[in-house]
Amino acid sequence: MSGKSSPLDIVPTSLIKQCADTFAPIIAALANRSFDTGRFPVCFKTAQVLPLLKKKGSDKSQPANYRPISNLSTVSKILERLALARLRAQLICSPNCSRLQSAYRPGCSTETALLSILDGLYQAIDNKHTAVLVGLDLSAAFDTICHSTLLHRLEIEFGVRDKALAWLESYLTGRKQFIRIGQHQSKTLLCDAGVPQGSVLGPLLFAAYVSPVGEIVTSAGLGFHQYADDTQIFFAMRSADIQQDLEVLRVCTDRLRYWFLTNGLMLNPDKSEAVVVGTRQQLCTVVAVQTVPVAGVNLPIASELKSLGVVIDSRLSFDKHVSAVCRSCNFHMRALSHIRHLLSTQVAHTLACSIVCSRIDYCNAVLQHAPKSTLSKLQRVQNNLARIVLSAPRRTHAPPLLYQLHWLPVESRITYKLALLTFKIRTQSTPRYLYDLLVDRCCVRSTRSSDMPQYVVPRVRTVIASRAFRVAAPTVWNALPRSVSSCKTVACFKSHLKTHLFNIAFNHMLH
Repeated sequence: MSGKSSPLDIVPTSLIKQCADTFAPIIAALANRSFDTGRFPVCFKTAQVLPLLKKKGSDKSQPANYRPISNLSTVSKILERLALARLRAQLICSPNCSRLQSAYRPGCSTETALLSILDGLYQAIDNKHTAVLVGLDLSAAFDTICHSTLLHRLEIEFGVRDKALAWLESYLTGRKQFIRIGQHQSKTLLCDAGVPQGSVLGPLLFAAYVSPVGEIVTSAGLGFHQYADDTQIFFAMRSADIQQDLEVLRVCTDRLRYWFLTNGLMLNPDKSEAVVVGTRQQLCTVVAVQTVPVAGVNLPIASELKSLGVVIDSRLSFDKHVSAVCRSCNFHMRALSHIRHLLSTQVAHTLACSIVCSRIDYCNAVLQHAPKSTLSKLQRVQNNLARIVLSAPRRTHAPPLLYQLHWLPVESRITYKLALLTFKIRTQSTPRYLYDLLVDRCCVRSTRSSDMPQYVVPRVRTVIASRAFRVAAPTVWNALPRSVSSCKTVACFKSHLKTHLFNIAFNHMLH
């Protein structure tokens, strides 16, 4: 349980956690009773909705610009987590579950989803084609799910039956909600569709609901990836057959729009985004393409597209993404510097890591082999952060400060993330869509060094394609010393890996 309490809680979360020996048997008895009878407690079906702006700067007078976050009672979320622990394996192991859906899957994240998408884009560029990436937007996706359709799909396609299905039906139906802003509260209304945003089971149920989307896109020969309600479609656009490739996209998105409509959802092409990516020369060959047909609308080509929190530009330089990260970090660093004299070094270090370093590290595996000029911006942010934490003058040389804080430089942090991700994929075989991109060297040929845990590094025609996961991950992994790559546990690997990268980064200081 998180330490945050819900406004609907009668007993604070902190008290439940402090008196776990008292509350655990009560909650366990409630959960067992709920699962045995196939009924979700009625008192936990009411949600207090907090409307939050989807995007900063949006028109506050337009209700469509708000995302309704449902605050549910803490105990109800415990019941949901217990149900999730039993349902997730059943849904994920089903052949009807989309393999390229990253939400609520072990080993999957927004970072692995982006690595999969970018790998497809880099592959198209290496094959001398431009690539088109389309981010589809669904209007109020979580709020318009048809309960009967969802339950039917869970039963027929995922094998959820008997008491489990009855419990889910009880969980979905008869829910109520009200909106509260400050001291003002709306009437309580019945929700006859959708899953609560802010619930534990909501994203998994939504992922099961939209699982057939992958089949539609795959049958059209296009690439895709899903993360809950975020659907990204990408394909190679050949300069000799531009119109034919765009026609395939039009037919595919028309079929998607029809499927969404028949399932109670609405694809919003006006809010969808599209970007064409490639090298400078490749982009010049398709400069005449200003729009792409998406669900009956000619969608303008944008210079960038924000996918899962990362800004993807047409040259895949990630310069605009890094600039956005730097602006966010600088904002929080200024706030930290104002109160630094009130904090101990340990507290300042903790705040810096949780608020600023977490932003630097978010999805940083996609920045492997990014331009030096791009990464230098992040390095300056980290240097300034180290000066703030250690109360050092502005012009103090940064490497000794990073060494004192035991912080890896930005490039080393990227290598660390990619190597750690590769280790988890190697030992856990998840996510499968990245595992399938790696080929063991010993599977290709037998040599005296075949016992070394190394991967085949595919040959590529272009420099930019060396940033694809199928190339970058084996390159980083094969460069690790045997003492690191042969570790058996994640904890051991992380410790040895950081020591190895730390010694390389600060070799001149250690000697």
